[in-house]
Order: sequence, then structure tokens, then C-alpha cells
Amino acid sequence: MITIEHHSKTYEFKTLDEAMEWAKQLGEFVTIKCNDLEIAGKFGADGITGGKFPNGETYTWKKRRKH
Repeated sequence: MITIEHHSKTYEFKTLDEAMEWAKQLGEFVTIKCNDLEIAGKFGADGITGGKFPNGETYTWKKRRKH
């Protein structure tokens, strides 16, 4: 059983694929738990186009070089 915790509620899914798809459509921070694995984050950003995520938010991360 896969669970997702979101806003103090727990949702159950049969597969990790189902849980990930639900989390992507939700577009908010969640915690996915499966056996001893825990994945936390905001899912759904499959790519960046024109400096923006698919949901319209601006992509701001920049790699810094060490000298």
C-alpha cells in the first residue's frame, strides 16, 4: 500500500504510479510513503519552457560554480 500525506490527511493508493499521478495533478507539496521509502516534494514539473514550469511558475534555480 502506498500512502500520500497532504494537509494532515492520508490518502491510499495501490501502486506508486497511481500515487505519483495523483500528486502531479494536485501540484502541491506532499509526502509519499512506500515501505521504507519516503519521497517529499511538489510533483508535476516535467519540464521547463521559456523559464517557466508547466504550471506557470517561474524557474529560479541557478547552478553556482565554485572557483
